Amino acid sequence: MIKVDISRKIKTYDGNRDLVVSHSFADLSITRITGPSGSGKTTFLKLIAGLIKPDSGTITVGEKTWFDSKQKINLSPQKRRAGFVFQDYALFPNMTVMEHLTYASQNKPLIHKLLATGNMQSFVNHRPAHLSGGQQQRLAILRALATEPGVLLMDEPFSALDEELRIALIADLKQLLQEIKTTCLIVTHHPAELDGLAQFTLRI
Repeated sequence: MIKVDISRKIKTYDGNRDLVVSHSFADLSITRITGPSGSGKTTFLKLIAGLIKPDSGTITVGEKTWFDSKQKINLSPQKRRAGFVFQDYALFPNMTVMEHLTYASQNKPLIHKLLATGNMQSFVNHRPAHLSGGQQQRLAILRALATEPGVLLMDEPFSALDEELRIALIADLKQLLQEIKTTCLIVTHHPAELDGLAQFTLRI
């Protein structure tokens, strides 16, 4: 169970506002995070990952406290080991597809399974500059999965994919998340694209 009860002041196009979220996420569940532009969806993921610090509140995952403002607990992103798929992919320009995955994991069977899931077997020696936007997005997803995270945070992970590929990848992703035993939170501006994948919805 992930329990989040946090507050953070954020800047929006019409001034400052408080992002306040009090919510629990069931183990191994998949939740879509929706809301208007500027509502703080991406910020919320970064708060969980430890990339941004809440102004107050608590974040607990299972029996472990990741953040507690009163007790002055704030685990580093490395200690949280949450997988994160960034909207801009955050790929290493000097690494090939295979190097990205082996950097994340030494589990060769898993790496080969991920390559097949993302239909990336033919691009293992390609660097990001030689991949399309959709291929870069798939690589970012596969790299995050390769770490076998207990919590996977995804920010608009399917925006660059055509409908046929998105549907196929989502079907495989659902099975992979169950096998890896991952709780997944997905920010999306198009909630319907996650029909059949997400069991729950949180609007921010």
